[in-house]
Amino acid sequence: MNIVLLSGGSGKRLWPLSNDIRSKQFIKIFQTETGEYESMVQRVYHQIKTVDSDATVTIATSKTQVAAIHSQLGNDVGICVEPCRRDTFPAIVLATAYLKDVKGISEEEAVVVCPVDPYVEANYFEALKDLGHLAETGDANLVLMGIEPTYPSEKYGYIIPEGTEKVSSVSTFKEKPDVETAEAYINRGALWNGGVFAYKLKYVLEKAHELIDFTDYQDLFAKYDKLTKISFDYAVVEKEEKIQVMRFGGAWKDLGTWNTLTEVMQEDVIGDADKNEACENIHIINELDVPIVCMGLKNVVVAASPEGILVSEKEQSSYIKPYVDKLDQRVMFGEKSWGSFCISDVEEESLTVKVTLNQGHRMNYHSHERRDEVWTIIAGQGRTIVDGMEQPVSAGDVITMQAGCRHTILADTELKLIEVQLGKEISIDDKKRYELEV
Repeated sequence: MNIVLLSGGSGKRLWPLSNDIRSKQFIKIFQTETGEYESMVQRVYHQIKTVDSDATVTIATSKTQVAAIHSQLGNDVGICVEPCRRDTFPAIVLATAYLKDVKGISEEEAVVVCPVDPYVEANYFEALKDLGHLAETGDANLVLMGIEPTYPSEKYGYIIPEGTEKVSSVSTFKEKPDVETAEAYINRGALWNGGVFAYKLKYVLEKAHELIDFTDYQDLFAKYDKLTKISFDYAVVEKEEKIQVMRFGGAWKDLGTWNTLTEVMQEDVIGDADKNEACENIHIINELDVPIVCMGLKNVVVAASPEGILVSEKEQSSYIKPYVDKLDQRVMFGEKSWGSFCISDVEEESLTVKVTLNQGHRMNYHSHERRDEVWTIIAGQGRTIVDGMEQPVSAGDVITMQAGCRHTILADTELKLIEVQLGKEISIDDKKRYELEV
């Protein structure tokens, strides 16, 4: 099974746990059997591999998410990086060309495209296998998955099939309606359009060559920023005559808001928090090192991170985006391929960051032109390399780097340090990378 997971967006509706480099799919709130927490992308990836251990999984995403994907899924997962945002048609074409030209998958094979962040069970992935089989062996050029609706939603487009059987030709598509219109669609047998579909690689490549002048993946990648922004639905789906829809009646939730997300959380309190017996239907997610206590609240979500604190009635939390859009602040925490960071203090000429490096990983070998840095090791063992000189470090050691000095740190165990950046102009763009032989 070849699967392309579309991973985009900043997930502003899940602020403050999401930011520009940690979208909603990377928030770890689902408890596993071992008691640890995993994210939406980890959950979906593990579910795919449980159903089909040989599945080829490719994540189509922006470069800002690559580090988080590697951090959470390792280096074996395929990643097709969009140089910039150009909507779903260019993204899917790029991923399809990546599968053919980079992964060497035959044009006759089918690929299933779906969002990275639905809350589903194993039967969803069994259905994806069926969807891919239909695309590979059937007469349709495109096979969609239609989700059997559980209520008249305004959030989804609708697919109206010609018949009531499990697999049917498509009669028409409908845009996101109001509740009354959605109810009328459902009475006509309409299905939610969850953005899940399958096709043979050659089909989308042929469609792409009709609309885009390119030769192969590398050529398309180089021209990507010049491509017209257009959705896959508009460019392909709504124009295709040989199209079918397959019904899916299993559990499926789009976890795009705090209200829907809390519905599937196994626990109502995550982190250092407590609530009294007068509280009803509340959820608390606390990533800060200070406690939260809630008393007498009803139908409320409380979420706290270094980005900020949200206290909202659950239904109202769906309308948070315009308020987050007005915020102007730097990213305060995030995951990297080597570990994670959290900014704890911002001054006019200094920045203090707590850094955690995973065992066996290291930062890039780099320098800064406009700032000095001081590292104080607070836990673990590792090695620093400063202007080519290597030395072991452990808790209590302090390393000072002047502007222009090349430096990195390697973690022999999990390593934690406090980094203080000092300068009149502190910027994430002030970084020059170098090759390092270790």
